[in-house]
Amino acid sequence: MLASAAPASAHAALRGSDPADGAVLKSSPGSVTLTFTESVGLLDDSFRVYDPTNHGVATGDPAHGPAGSDTARITFPKKLGTGTFTVAWRVVSADSHPVSGALTFSVGKPSATTAAVPAGPVENPATGSLYNIGRYVAYLAVALLIGTVAFIALCRPPDAAPLRKPIRTAWWALLAATLFLFVLRSPYEEGTSPATAFDLSALARTATGRPGLVLLARVALLAITAGLYALFVRKREHRLRPSSRPFLVTAAVLAVALTLTWATAEHASAGIQVPLAMTSSVLHLLAMALWLGGLTALLTTLYRATATPLPAVVVTRFSRVAFASVTVLVVTGVYQSWRGLGSWQALTDTTYGRLLLVKLIAVTLLLAAASQSRRWTAKLAGAPTAAAAAARERVPQTVGAPLPETPPASEEPVPTPLPETSPASEEPAPTPDHRALRRSVLAEVAIGVAVLVITTILTGTLPGRAAAEAAEAGTGTGTATTGGIPTTSVSMVPFDVGTPNGHGKVQITLDPGRVGDNSVQAVVFGPDGGISAVPELRLSFTLTAQKIGPLPAGLTDRGGYWGTNSVNLPIAGEWTMNLTVRVSDLDQVTVAKKIRITG
Repeated sequence: MLASAAPASAHAALRGSDPADGAVLKSSPGSVTLTFTESVGLLDDSFRVYDPTNHGVATGDPAHGPAGSDTARITFPKKLGTGTFTVAWRVVSADSHPVSGALTFSVGKPSATTAAVPAGPVENPATGSLYNIGRYVAYLAVALLIGTVAFIALCRPPDAAPLRKPIRTAWWALLAATLFLFVLRSPYEEGTSPATAFDLSALARTATGRPGLVLLARVALLAITAGLYALFVRKREHRLRPSSRPFLVTAAVLAVALTLTWATAEHASAGIQVPLAMTSSVLHLLAMALWLGGLTALLTTLYRATATPLPAVVVTRFSRVAFASVTVLVVTGVYQSWRGLGSWQALTDTTYGRLLLVKLIAVTLLLAAASQSRRWTAKLAGAPTAAAAAARERVPQTVGAPLPETPPASEEPVPTPLPETSPASEEPAPTPDHRALRRSVLAEVAIGVAVLVITTILTGTLPGRAAAEAAEAGTGTGTATTGGIPTTSVSMVPFDVGTPNGHGKVQITLDPGRVGDNSVQAVVFGPDGGISAVPELRLSFTLTAQKIGPLPAGLTDRGGYWGTNSVNLPIAGEWTMNLTVRVSDLDQVTVAKKIRITG
């Protein structure tokens, strides 16, 4: 999952355009306006317009149209000529993900055009992978930071010293991930390589855009959090207790502010019912952090309590916090699922819906593990510690030793020394209930991390409601076609060599998927759905009707995917792709897939 280089499915989808895609106009239009399902942000080169001879057309600066922020508009300073014009566009959706495409319109009458669609993949594979890793680390770090501090403040363990290192680790990880995302923001939006990240003009653009400002706000909040940590936790003289009201209020405000930096940059900030959605998103993220981050803190405390078991009252307090968190997660999760899906059909017909089903299964497993933890917690809270009860009743005398004589009244009594091996001189060892609780909490943490990863992927996936709106508008969402011009041709080719784990799929992206030179990217997915490395991948193209081919693509391994920048397909028609996948020295298979190449 962390290495996935598949293009992100952004929240915004093209709803329509003026002129419409493929329209034939009597006179030259003064502008081109695109309308999206959600609000979008603009880049310096959001629009590129090409005439029939593939020369760039002079345009004004990109701007929003009169209808608002869900539109993008470009104007022409002078009249266009006649023929077919190509418009390539690239914008950033309100949830911070880039989206691109292309359309054509004709003035006078349609004409032959040599303009190739210049809109490439939505994101550079390396940049996209690195950016996603940064997002995963940020989610994990904020959960650990908020959850651990809340565990100290609300559950009040007798010794909070073992939790200081997780707090510092989470803070540094969140700061590093935030700065990492800030540096990569411009290449991520523009679809360029990570090498362009340190361009000063790119950093300046990021600092003035909404996603960049949100990341800078997060850095400022982390600085304030560090000050609070030094004041309330690290500084021993004149410090306030973590359970005191000033600490709780200040920590709660900072936690809400931190989670707002996610809500304002993802799905909640766009679409329907934005204020309610952002409130729900903040509560959802806070509840997740209290539960999963608190679980990690509880697990750390349980494993550090090797000699003295953790008091049952601490575990009971966390059990109440976890139960309240799960309640909030269920309520907000149901609302956010309804908002993102829009219909029951989208649950199985869209990528967002299928990912949501996977998350629901993982959450069900998490709740099952949590119920086991609550069972062991109830046992700890409902019965006194056997070791403590035995200690109160134990007589400090060696078994089988004669009773000492009663000393004369005039003499001081001589206490009988305790033997070195007396159990009363040792700290009680963890009980079986404590050990069982450790195991169940460990299972909760492991499943919780998986839930966080799935959640992070969901935040970068086109919600089912937006997909349905785009489909109703006729723009399509399940293919790489925007309007009538194929910006890329994406094919998923399954393969099976007949051996255990010798099956999977290959995603082949042909750009622009038209007559002439094309680039090819091929990503191999294994049986678990993750990216898989194979020793060899060969691809050729054959046009049977014209007896052309096979034309070898000459794919090379580019680290994570196979590709080439030059495949010439000279004639339009239905071509056959022959794909050979070799998974070992002895096992390989060749599969065929038909693809239509347009003129």
